[in-house]
Amino acid sequence: MVFVLSGQSLLANHIRGGELSYKYLGAGSTAGTSRYLISLKLFIDCFQNNQGQFDQTVPFTVFRKSDNRQIGSPAIAPFRNQERVAYDPNSNPCILNPPTDICYNLRYYTQEITLPDDPDGYIISFQRCCRIANINNISGSSDDYGATYMCEIPGTKTLPAAEHNNSPLITGFDAVAICAGSAFTFDFSAKDDDKDELVYELCNAYTGGGRTQDQSCYTCPTPNPAAPPPYNSVPYRIPYNGPNPMGNQVSINSSTGIITGIAPQTTGQYVVTVCISEYRHNKLINVHRKDIHLTVSNCQPLSAVLSPDYHFCDDFNVTFQNGQANPAGSTYVWEYGDGSKKDTVTTALGMVRHQYKDTGTYRVKLYIYLANGACTDETETLAKVYPGFLPDFSSLGSCLLTPFRFTDKTFARYGTVSKWSWEFGDETVDTDISTVRNPVYQYHSLGIKTVKLTVESSFGCIGTISHDIEVRDKPNLEFPFTDTLICSIDTLQLIAEAPGTLNPVFSWTPSYNIINPATPTPRVHPKQTTTYFVNLNDNGCVNSGSVTVRVVDRVTLRMMPDTTICLTDPAQLRTMGDGLKFEWSPAASLLDPFVANPIAVPTATTTYSVISRIGGCSATGSVSVKTVPYPGAFAGPDQVICYDDTTQLSATIAGASFTWTPTSTLLMPRTLTPFAFPLRTTAYILTVVDNIGCPKPGRDTVVVTVRPPVQAFAGNDTSIVVNQPLHLNATGGDVYQWSPSTGLNATDIPDPTAILSSNQTYAVRVATLENCFAFDTIRIKVFKTNPDIFVPNAFTPGSATNSVFRPIPVGISRLEYFQVYNRYGQMVFSTSEAGRGWDGRINGQYQATGTFVWVVKGTDYTGKSVFKKGTVVLIR
Repeated sequence: MVFVLSGQSLLANHIRGGELSYKYLGAGSTAGTSRYLISLKLFIDCFQNNQGQFDQTVPFTVFRKSDNRQIGSPAIAPFRNQERVAYDPNSNPCILNPPTDICYNLRYYTQEITLPDDPDGYIISFQRCCRIANINNISGSSDDYGATYMCEIPGTKTLPAAEHNNSPLITGFDAVAICAGSAFTFDFSAKDDDKDELVYELCNAYTGGGRTQDQSCYTCPTPNPAAPPPYNSVPYRIPYNGPNPMGNQVSINSSTGIITGIAPQTTGQYVVTVCISEYRHNKLINVHRKDIHLTVSNCQPLSAVLSPDYHFCDDFNVTFQNGQANPAGSTYVWEYGDGSKKDTVTTALGMVRHQYKDTGTYRVKLYIYLANGACTDETETLAKVYPGFLPDFSSLGSCLLTPFRFTDKTFARYGTVSKWSWEFGDETVDTDISTVRNPVYQYHSLGIKTVKLTVESSFGCIGTISHDIEVRDKPNLEFPFTDTLICSIDTLQLIAEAPGTLNPVFSWTPSYNIINPATPTPRVHPKQTTTYFVNLNDNGCVNSGSVTVRVVDRVTLRMMPDTTICLTDPAQLRTMGDGLKFEWSPAASLLDPFVANPIAVPTATTTYSVISRIGGCSATGSVSVKTVPYPGAFAGPDQVICYDDTTQLSATIAGASFTWTPTSTLLMPRTLTPFAFPLRTTAYILTVVDNIGCPKPGRDTVVVTVRPPVQAFAGNDTSIVVNQPLHLNATGGDVYQWSPSTGLNATDIPDPTAILSSNQTYAVRVATLENCFAFDTIRIKVFKTNPDIFVPNAFTPGSATNSVFRPIPVGISRLEYFQVYNRYGQMVFSTSEAGRGWDGRINGQYQATGTFVWVVKGTDYTGKSVFKKGTVVLIR
């Protein structure tokens, strides 16, 4: 065996699939032998340095199927030819951002071999390192997990002596665009010259050559001979596996070999292996395998995707949407099958809502197109509209020793409930299921069990509902109260509840002053405190409990002392005693007049009375709540001032004393009219207290809003030529005033035009609507020359003066570019902003003394271009 490259490059990750097949050529030259042409097709990644895995020859190892024993030496197959299979990004204009990296170099190796006819047949294997790196559905490194490609030749026990077999020929095109999160189709279909029946399924990919195959030979990319079967599966990354290599939304049609579904959301490589079972005369004779890496790309196709049918069992107002996202600008046209008008929408996923007028099964059609009409797709589905389907069930039972009875209570407005599927949630067995309508089940363990019922109607409505039940070691026994108080003249009904029990039997003791002790609700009238005990028996499952009835001859009631509150404040009234029910009056100013300690909000001084009761016994009491108004505080109206200005506050009070906070920016803070001088917006709080009974202060706030400093800007100093119109542009406020008026067309606008014949300095006053203002100036130098761009011939970076190399545009309305180059032709500085220049640094480093080339271009105020170039000396 000859390899082109060294051991290290041999381990490059380029394998993207393979297929080993055979063709029967006829009887061998020796009796009892047969000739076969063994063919290997390797899928190699187009975009890697694929010489790293270019093998001149490959070994085919033959094993006897009966005992996996190697037969002879491996057959050495030479490289025959190579073809390139790639996806054309321009082949489908209906895919946005089409993939450009879907490409396989298909390498073919063939070798004729002669084998003795064997009862059990043969397995032929080829192993190789290494799969392409970063495979999404495989754990670990592709260096560790290579590939095994194999084929099986059936023996004479499987096929009669006169019959032979050929591998199926897979005919699908391998370079297919698969877009993340979108519907796709991949053709694994095959034709069979022997006319055998083919059955397709997704299966495990095998690992092969590389470190995991032979720990002592990490640099053995092609084991010779190959390891004997059986072969290990590659380690799939959860949630993927062989039957679900791209997730549970992707499947293969067992009859056609077409893979369809919704691609994973994560882009990248996915190993997909298909096993094709050959049946002849209803007998399995062979399983053919093909392994390929499919690429999920970040593209977006135009596709109409709907499920085969939809059941709408809740409402006539139903929602439809496409099964995947489409390119922006897609238009969706819906036809609902009920004779109503079509809907045309551009919403996300084409989502629409439609109101059906009646029940029925409707054929719904969806047509999608892009704005230019070049790309279209359509599909249809069935909408089964039968609303009013509400799954529900109830259960009776509570004890481990007794059965639980479940009752279906599903409501179906249309049709009838026709199918039931119960899961009782008993984790100790696998037989906790039932398909009868109202089953009975006895649990094998204690604890909370989640019972799930799935029901289906005769109109196809399907629903699932779950309830948690508790399996206990004794029946449920509950009491609304277990300790209560009555008056000696009263009769009380005791209550015991046994929720979920099938056949509860109650027994109360003692028999002292009790009526109907064999019921869950006996009546008692004890004259002294008594504890009544109850025993619950549910088919031998027993529980017990008790209720204590305390007896008094009269009601005790003590009232809180009278109190004083600030007017509009709430006050909580309080009682002490053993009363069970209360009734307060007057009730209008009470939040709840029937509790022991209600909240009162009186509008004036009020006396509240209360009646406290225990059954037929009662007691009365009262409490007075005096109200005093809050102190009055008015801090004055809010104000607005300019930055670094002062204003006077003006407050009034109704109280004994007051304070201001904060005081750090107040003059005379002990008066009602202090002066405020805040530098930022400040809220001043006036607090007033009194001495006439209300213990709480009155407060009010005045906000002094401080406008920020006016940022007056008249514009950057500039240079012009004589009589060149110069458009000024001041900013920073709302009102502008320029001076002097020399050469200006206006003085009260932010952007006047100046025409000058000599140097001029303008000042502008910039003010806000509150008359906060500031000044700025602009100096204009007037050249008595034609428009030009003046450029210095030397500069000294880092010095106090002449440290920046910049052009001086005169009469130039727009600087198109100013660029500086070093002697190697590298541009070291570029700008189109007048006034900017180069400081002599490249990548933050000052340059040494040297000569640099500059070019500059601008447009003068007449529209004429000015272009100049030259050199400048950088002096250090």
